[in-house]
Order: sequence, then structure tokens, then C-alpha cells
Amino acid sequence: MYVLRLYSKKDIQQVIQLNAAVISEIENAFTALQTKKVTMPPIMRIDIPASNGEVDIKSAYVEGYDSFAVKLSSGFFDNPKLGLPSANGMMILIDTTTGEPKAVLADNGLLTDIRTAAAGAVAAKHLTREDSSTVAIIGTGSQAKYQLEALTKVRPITQVFVYGRNSERAQQYKSFVEKTFNVQVDVKETPSEAVSNSDVIITTTPATEPVLKAEWFHAGQHITAMGSDAQHKQELDNDIIKKADLFVCDVKEQSMMLGELRTVSNKQILDQVHELGEITSGQKPGRTNDQQLSVCDLTGTGVQDTQIARYTWKLLNAKEDDCNGKG
Repeated sequence: MYVLRLYSKKDIQQVIQLNAAVISEIENAFTALQTKKVTMPPIMRIDIPASNGEVDIKSAYVEGYDSFAVKLSSGFFDNPKLGLPSANGMMILIDTTTGEPKAVLADNGLLTDIRTAAAGAVAAKHLTREDSSTVAIIGTGSQAKYQLEALTKVRPITQVFVYGRNSERAQQYKSFVEKTFNVQVDVKETPSEAVSNSDVIITTTPATEPVLKAEWFHAGQHITAMGSDAQHKQELDNDIIKKADLFVCDVKEQSMMLGELRTVSNKQILDQVHELGEITSGQKPGRTNDQQLSVCDLTGTGVQDTQIARYTWKLLNAKEDDCNGKG
């Protein structure tokens, strides 16, 4: 008999966390984009300008998988004023043989937060210097916390510099991070101050105009920009892309439509762009020396959603088997 299972955020939180296993799963997702036949339609986005919000629908089918996810995620950026998180959403896992929905993962955006942060860790693993110990976080929302947590899984971070437009939220971020991750956090008055002494820079904003400028950067640094995922968004000054020795993105075509490559017309620069999956699969090198300035643009992909939904489903089933004495 066909049964559609519904799992709440609480159910999901009991089985999954941001750890090495999740980072490995998301790394495998990037590799699949290069080594497997993947059907990944363009992102569908619905803008809700009256509420400073947007709703995105992402999906991907990987040949050979017995299921795939359709993910609905929302970002309503005035929500913090209401005491609510800006991100929300859910994932539907669909059987690839029958087309029947197998499960609804009503995660309220949790899995998107985790898989996005894990993608940041994958980028850091391949593109930052191995001795990177300082990081600048631009933005103070939930993803700013997740990205830092993920980074600490792959690099020995001891010092955090944070910049946020709202000084009160920046202080709240400092308190949370120092208690949770046992690293020192300095709140900076400007993004340039945060960037200047950092090995790694992570932008986590919904900015529509650049928040970083090329003249702030020097050899050996790495930038992960994960906020630009729509035609009207941009976090990086164009000159940063020109200055970079290595520019990487999750999907080149998508970055050219929605991400930081959207404003780049120089064919020579575009021809030198690497996709992250080319690096994780060994087809192209990541960072090759400590003097490179590297940039990674993460717009978010449906294959990441399918990967984490399938992994979460596996963990949920294993938990239920244990509870039923089938372990």
C-alpha cells in the first residue's frame, strides 16, 4: 500500500547534523554533476516584492538514483524584524520508478542551510590554504553561522572577523559564535576592516550592490560568495573577478544567469572559470599554490538538494528500523 511519510523539522534534526559525512555527501553531489548524467532544470523563482521575499524551486535527477528531490525554499529578508528566520522551505522526495512522492521533509529550510554550508566547506577544502586560520564573515544571519561551522570542519579557524549592517545583530553573532565554537570574534565597523587580515572571506548577504572591493584583497586569500542567487543580486565588485587567479562556481551557466558571473562579459575570464565538480572529481586542479587569490561563487544547485534529501531519508529509515528492532 502506498504511504506518503511526513517528517517535521524536529524529526529531521534528530538524525542529521553538519558534519564530515554531510560534507562528503555534498562533495559527491558536485562530482556527480561532472561524472553522471544529471537532469537539472533552471531554478524557478517567484518574487514577492511587497514583503521583500522570494520563493525558489530547485530539483535534479541523477541517473541511477531511485529517488530525487523537489525543493521549495523561501527567503523573506524582513523576517528578522518580526523575530522570524529569513529562510524557510521543504523538500519532497519522489520515486524515480513510479513518480510517487515518498516523503515530505518539512524542514523549514534546515536542510538547505546545512547543504549550503557543506558546499562552502567543499569549496574551502579545495580552494583555501591548508593553514588558513582567520576568516571574515560578511553578514550575520543564520547562514553566517552555518558557513563558519562548516569551515571549522575543514580548516583550523581560531579568529573570526564579522561585519554586519546592524551592529546589534553583529554583537549577537559574536556572543553566539564565541559560546558555540570557542573562537575569538571581533566585530568590525566596515567590511574592509574585516577582510584585511583574513585568510578566508565568506559573504552571506542578499546584497544588490557589491559589498566587497578588489583593492581590499591580496595574494593567498580566498573568497566564497554565496549570497547572489538571483538576477538582481551581487556581492562582489567586478574587479575582484578580474583580479582572481582562480575563479570557481558550482554551475557556470547558472552563475552567468544568477550569480557573480552575471556581470562579466570578458570571454577570456569566462573561458578560465572552473566548476567545483571539475575539481572534486579530479578533472581540474583547485588551489595550486599559497599565493593564489581564489574565488568561489555558490548559487545553490538542485543536485545538492537531491543528495541531502536522499541522505536524510536514509538516516530517517535507519532510525525507524532501530526503533522497530530491525537494526
